[in-house]
Amino acid sequence: MKNIFYVVLLAIAFTSCQQQKIGFVDNGTVINEFQEKKDIEANFQVKDEAFKKRADSIGQAFQAEVQEAQAVAQKTPQKAQEIMGGLQQKQQMLQQQMQIEQQAITQEFQTQIDSVIVKVKDFVNDYGKKNGYTFVLGTSDASASVLYGAEESDLTQTVLEALNADYTKE
Repeated sequence: MKNIFYVVLLAIAFTSCQQQKIGFVDNGTVINEFQEKKDIEANFQVKDEAFKKRADSIGQAFQAEVQEAQAVAQKTPQKAQEIMGGLQQKQQMLQQQMQIEQQAITQEFQTQIDSVIVKVKDFVNDYGKKNGYTFVLGTSDASASVLYGAEESDLTQTVLEALNADYTKE
């Protein structure tokens, strides 16, 4: 009976002494250096530049229309108020249209960035499971949940390389 007690005690001691495998990643580095995010940013920079060119073009055309209307208004003062009122309405409409387009571009960008963040979280989750980690913690400059971690526990570069390799396969 005594031997059984010692065997159980020894088994408990061995199981409680098993070390957990813990790693951490710098979320900011992984997300900001992820090639898919860089590609999305480059794509939206092109879209934003095209939008700005288009807005500038519309603005210049409107300015030309205003100058032409001012010339007409000087010749026919009785129609000046009507002409200027129409131009104000057109200006408001154009501003609203540009604002709606800019918001749509911003919303589309944010949706794609949110998708990247979800993809990174899922990837780290799968990476942790496949590589036998009990915990994979996340840290960043804004939210330092890992105040210290041994260099060998820092999975940031490993995860980033695997994530980028997985992205280039797609």
